Amino acid sequence: MLLQKTEKARLELSPGVRTLSLRERSLLLLADGKPLSDLQAMYNGIGAQIVENLMRQGYLTGPADLPPTPEPTTHTSTPSIERPAPGESLRSLAGARMYLFDTCERLFARRDPVLAQHFREALRAAKDRTSMLDVGEAMFEEVALAAGAERAASLRERLDQLLPTSPVAENFAATQPALLD
Repeated sequence: MLLQKTEKARLELSPGVRTLSLRERSLLLLADGKPLSDLQAMYNGIGAQIVENLMRQGYLTGPADLPPTPEPTTHTSTPSIERPAPGESLRSLAGARMYLFDTCERLFARRDPVLAQHFREALRAAKDRTSMLDVGEAMFEEVALAAGAERAASLRERLDQLLPTSPVAENFAATQPALLD
């Protein structure tokens, strides 16, 4: 079963709105078109409870509950927007940023609260892709020191899966956030 975000979820993910926990928000960011089993497996199985709560609260719904999507109409007078490839819609800088915040919490908050606070502040200060990736790389270097290069490599790989692959997708995501959230 594929889950979809509701309008309530899109409002929650809009700038300045923060009523859900970090885990709930990060799961919402990744929810559209993702299989239910993948979302339930997140956070070492706690994802199942989070998904259930989000569905009960009206943030997520199954495709059978959604009204059919109208077919796009083509207007010859308006320029067409180059849309990302189908798999690209799940990739976003916002999702990558949430992943880095979540990684910081999971790996550093208990073990080294001072370092965790440093990374949190650096991520908040990162205003573009490059600075965000620099903070991520610094986090992964700390992970490599503490848990090994293999663990750091797996975290980098997951981050790469969340990042938009083309500048067109990034520009589209920046100008049309509601369509990609």
